[in-house]
Amino acid sequence: MSTDPATLGGRLPLLDRESLDPAQKKLYDHMMDNVVPWANSAGFVARTDAGQLIGPFNPALLNPAIGAAFLELQSTEETHTSLSQRSRQVVILTVGAVWQAPYELYAHSAVGRHAGLSDDAVRTLAAGGLPQDLTEQEVVAHRVARALSVEHRVDDALYRQAEALFGVEGVMDIVVLVGIYHTVCAILNVFAIPAAAS
Repeated sequence: MSTDPATLGGRLPLLDRESLDPAQKKLYDHMMDNVVPWANSAGFVARTDAGQLIGPFNPALLNPAIGAAFLELQSTEETHTSLSQRSRQVVILTVGAVWQAPYELYAHSAVGRHAGLSDDAVRTLAAGGLPQDLTEQEVVAHRVARALSVEHRVDDALYRQAEALFGVEGVMDIVVLVGIYHTVCAILNVFAIPAAAS
């Protein structure tokens, strides 16, 4: 994990609020008011002591219209999903493990524990494995997320199992969440954004 603020942006400089245009400032303020408190409550760092956003939140400022819309999609997914918070974190950590995105694994290891996953489950998911202490729904959510992330398809048997446990609406919720975190991990990896020290 990185503790040096100069390296926390990866390939990008960390943006200061004073250097932002009005649209960027509006998005920055939104993230400071909403994302940073959520991160703090979950136990991970989303800003430097100097007030610069880190993780995927700094690059979100590069195109504030897209960044704001993407945050809105994330918020809508979390608010309206049929998935439990634990199942959501299983999916997110499964995607992060495939991508090996350091900041995503750092942040959602904390969020996963906050949602009630055991330390062992979080470590196993982050390493790409299947924990022994997941519920049947969580195991199937993991398997669907991994199949989509690695093979880019879900076979008939797994689909039928997922549909039986989650319904078609729940399967759709898993797919949307997988897609969101493919985007998050792609942003983190293209800009080589490291994990932060907590």
